[in-house]
Amino acid sequence: MATIEDHPLRYALSNELHARPFPSLRSPCFAVYLAIKQPENAAGRDRSADVAHLTALLDRYGTAHPKPGANHFFGDLGKYKLKWESHTEFVTYTIFGEGNWTPPFDPKRLDVFPDDWLADAPGVLVTSVLIRVEEKPDDAEMRQKVNDWFVPESVAVSHVLDRDAIIAGDFRIDEGGQSRFAVFTGPECSPRRTGRIVQRICEIETYKQMSMLGLARARSIQGRLGEIGDELSALVSGIGGSGGTSEARLQQLLNISAELEKLNAQTSFRFGATGAYEAIVNQRIDVLREERWDGRQTFREFMTRRYDPAMRTVKAMERQLRDMAERAIRAGDLLRTKVDVDRSAQNQALLESMDRRADLQLRLQETVEGLSVVAISYYAVSLLSYLTAPIAYALHIDKAVWTAGLVIPVVLVVWLAGRAVRRRLVRR
Repeated sequence: MATIEDHPLRYALSNELHARPFPSLRSPCFAVYLAIKQPENAAGRDRSADVAHLTALLDRYGTAHPKPGANHFFGDLGKYKLKWESHTEFVTYTIFGEGNWTPPFDPKRLDVFPDDWLADAPGVLVTSVLIRVEEKPDDAEMRQKVNDWFVPESVAVSHVLDRDAIIAGDFRIDEGGQSRFAVFTGPECSPRRTGRIVQRICEIETYKQMSMLGLARARSIQGRLGEIGDELSALVSGIGGSGGTSEARLQQLLNISAELEKLNAQTSFRFGATGAYEAIVNQRIDVLREERWDGRQTFREFMTRRYDPAMRTVKAMERQLRDMAERAIRAGDLLRTKVDVDRSAQNQALLESMDRRADLQLRLQETVEGLSVVAISYYAVSLLSYLTAPIAYALHIDKAVWTAGLVIPVVLVVWLAGRAVRRRLVRR
């Protein structure tokens, strides 16, 4: 094996599968989670700015910096632990700490991130989550906590991972600007399993928010797409009519197609990312292996009732945009066919007109040729009469009679000469 050269990416690709380990958390504890995204062109952002922002936070706590080119980091910030990850469109910061706080979900817990450091973030806040982890109480106490901490109409609670823990959350942003989730662990729930549960909750919330950006984009083009649909329908219905020229309709269709391509270019990445994020949300919920607790709705049921309709709207808008582009293509084919037929009819009429003009020109030419024979004969007779005048004088013939006798042979010779020339030109 030592004689075989390794692929340049062999170790990098293998290590990528182990690059983002789950945290190991012991109950009671808490997690403060942030996801930051640049408002525009997040996928093509300058990632060095994200690393510089992380480095600025680490310098405040005297912590070692991540390795060059790293897209993840896990280290200590004094009494807390920090997990940082760089994703395609966003970066995440998660602070883990031991113990819990009073009152529950106190927004002051965000003080672990300095205010001036947050103000310098290279992007905007996508989501901010407070997660409280504690040991599972009895059902009555847990029911009381769930009712006190979350909005009853949207709260979701369920057993997860073979009933080793219970998770709860209402997917709302509280008055402090945070989303709240609680994890109640049982005695059989190991620290690593607890860490996986917390990580899954953070991922569900983040990818839910990211996928909802597709809904915002879909709503932003919905009105204009409806107007384009009406314009396209009116254009198609008028193809068979006589009002307006086909060229004008084709130009109008070209403008519609150009705008559809522009909308497709503006939304294709976002709609594609929304589909990918939706798949991650559903996969993360599936791996939790939920079971109902106390008759409450599960995370899956919450998503089915609130989240899935939004995703269906995005898919419907994406499908409508694609179908409309295909309609424009079909309309273009019809219009081009009509333009070709119209032009063929015009060409036919033009050819018929040219035939009539050619026939007229031929008749005119024949007339001119006849006049030319007369004119040439006239001059030829005049010349011959002068040239042969001595002969007529010697023969004692009157000049007028002699000239008249020259007319018929001269006209015949001129006519035969013209005919020969015309035949020669036709042969060529």
